[in-house]
Amino acid sequence: MDIKNTKENSKNTFVSAEFIRNLFSSTMSEMYKIEVPLYGDLLQLVESVNKAFLLNKPELRNEFTKTGEIQRLDAERHGAIRLGKPSELFHMRRLFKVMGMFPVGYYDLASAGVPVHSTAFRAIDNSALNKAPFRVFTSLLRLDLIDSLELQQKVTAILENRQIFTEKVLHLIDKFEKHGGLTKSDSEIFAQEAIETFRWHKNATVSIEVYNELLAQHRLVADVVAFKGPHINHLTPRTLDIDCVQVKMKLKHISCKENIEGPPARKCPILLRQTSFKALSENVIFKNSSKILKEGEHKARFGEIEQRGIALTQKGQDLYDKLLAETRIAFGGAPNADNVEEYNMILAENFKSFPDDYAVMQRDKLAYFYYHITAKRKEKYSVKKYTKTDINKLLEVGLLHITPIIYEDFLPISAAGIFTSNLGNDEIKQSYKETANQNLFEKYLGEPVINLMKWYENKQEESIEKCLLVLNS
Repeated sequence: MDIKNTKENSKNTFVSAEFIRNLFSSTMSEMYKIEVPLYGDLLQLVESVNKAFLLNKPELRNEFTKTGEIQRLDAERHGAIRLGKPSELFHMRRLFKVMGMFPVGYYDLASAGVPVHSTAFRAIDNSALNKAPFRVFTSLLRLDLIDSLELQQKVTAILENRQIFTEKVLHLIDKFEKHGGLTKSDSEIFAQEAIETFRWHKNATVSIEVYNELLAQHRLVADVVAFKGPHINHLTPRTLDIDCVQVKMKLKHISCKENIEGPPARKCPILLRQTSFKALSENVIFKNSSKILKEGEHKARFGEIEQRGIALTQKGQDLYDKLLAETRIAFGGAPNADNVEEYNMILAENFKSFPDDYAVMQRDKLAYFYYHITAKRKEKYSVKKYTKTDINKLLEVGLLHITPIIYEDFLPISAAGIFTSNLGNDEIKQSYKETANQNLFEKYLGEPVINLMKWYENKQEESIEKCLLVLNS
């Protein structure tokens, strides 16, 4: 028997990571529609807004077609989960790798009053992102931020007794790691088994007394610790006009966030803007020492919408952070339903300092761009072999043009704002200072996270190098 050919034939039967990722994300979306019917209404609303927006913006449709983003828009989703113990993070990283998703960036949400640190699992290749644009923002509970040693020990004991992954999915992860892929039939089983980790279970694993004790510490602590698994707490479609979606949600009497998180509305969108409908109160059955089950309620799951703009360089990110911080200081905190208009006026005024023009952002090195060769004849500016120092001149004479690199990741302050607005603003009891611990997070994860800024820098550099290669040939 030719062992080499047998192995090659076996590899040829493996499906792509994009196939598995799309299968899993569509399965999760269908599950979430059943669990949270309002999410289905949200998808329809976003789809109608996007269609109308592209109809009125043919230049944007052309840009999206050129970059390949047009094919991903309707399918785009991100979700979020919250894990309780290091081993859960370790195996979640293994699970996502089967789907071609890798940890990008480290986020410290504790500084914003949420006792977790996080990463985002997603594809890292442009074509893979366009084929299957699914991300999961994944947080790990910071036990060290629970202020009671006794409660820390209780939480550790509760979490020690749970297993959030099925035996079948762990077996298939092992199989993937051993052979380098999964067949179509294995992938279908994998998607069905993996979805069990993200499913809602109304039966709590603790008594109502323990639940209330966890709740008193922080509502998110109760959400992480008191249930069988991490249950997906939201799925997020992408819109091209979040302000229109916000208005339409209110017209449809959908209870939504008072304010859109992130930068103000702009001609040239930057980073990420997010809103959501409020978390639902869901019936829960609690354990009881007398073996009489008690019913109660839990609030954690909601529907989120996002509008993505251009990725910023470190210089641009620093300016964004500065302007946002100045707005919060001038306003005196985060807005609520009574003062949201005042907050948005201050925000818009402060952000006038951030150029709202792609050419200026490129010139000032505030954002990342893809570079493209135009149809102009090369001879119009042909004095030497082109290098990176010629890029601005090539843009000026029209041999190159730019399109924005869309931000694929998240903003800690915005994520915390979404969390807390759905938990209730009274939940922000403190801001945990100087808590970031990326080294410990990566130790639990089992590998380093991908440097977020470097990823965008590399994408920009790759597009420049391709242009120079063609112009110099």
